Amino acid sequence: MAQMVRNDEEYERQIESAYRDLLNLLSQNKQFAPTLLRLAFHDAGTYDAQTNTGGVNGSVRFELNNPPNVKMDIAVNFCEPVKQRQPKISYADLYQLAGVVAVEVTGGPKIRFVSGRKDAPQQQDQGALPNPNGGSQHLRDIFHRMGLSDKDIVVLSGAHTLGRAHQDRSGFDGPLTRDPLQFDNSYYVELMKGDTPGIVKFPTDKALMQDPIFRRHVEVYARDEKKFFKHYAKSHKKMSELGFNPNQHDSHQHHPQPMPRPHPNQHHHSPPHQQRSHCPSQCRPRPPCGFA
Repeated sequence: MAQMVRNDEEYERQIESAYRDLLNLLSQNKQFAPTLLRLAFHDAGTYDAQTNTGGVNGSVRFELNNPPNVKMDIAVNFCEPVKQRQPKISYADLYQLAGVVAVEVTGGPKIRFVSGRKDAPQQQDQGALPNPNGGSQHLRDIFHRMGLSDKDIVVLSGAHTLGRAHQDRSGFDGPLTRDPLQFDNSYYVELMKGDTPGIVKFPTDKALMQDPIFRRHVEVYARDEKKFFKHYAKSHKKMSELGFNPNQHDSHQHHPQPMPRPHPNQHHHSPPHQQRSHCPSQCRPRPPCGFA
């Protein structure tokens, strides 16, 4: 179970500093955003609501050899310089904060963040993560175990708007949307189109269209991006607090100012050397091997 770090003014100052560091880093290196969002999901996705075990406890950093976490070291290494600059904050908070910022810098909704998660001291190996080859029942088995709803399943699947599939991670290769560095509702638009050349759809993605309950939500979000953003912000916050109850202890809610949404013609992923970073040199990451 992810417990609470008892917060103080210095802890909260470091959380705010970590937010700014991540914002600066990701604004200049958006190609890291998908893998950081994946990191946040994988740290949370081991939660079991019945036993209240697993969840957002930072243990993913000990579980990099687990098959679902292939290449997750890219995201862990990206976060490490921020942790070194802000040593008081927990990895559990840092990884969830990185996921929040990843959505924000790619044009998605602002997500409320509550700090105070406690790190697990070792590998946890709790509940299984979703298998991309599963169907609708598999999705329900995994997400309901976490205490999430059918609506949450469809909403959180919308995070597939970022990044691309990799052969060595999922057995698939290619983007799931036309712009893998833009957080929008295009994932649902692509689902409504059916099979499209050059666009990957996992069996779990197709299951959202085949299941009548899931499909109703897909149809709504394909039509209404504003509603998707509103629902995503709520479901993401719920996901980021699996196994963590901020109401039981001292905690602090953060309401960072949203990033301006990029212009549709703006080039999102210029390489870092073409842009000037506002983050100190010691917190700049090495280039990634590819998108998440």
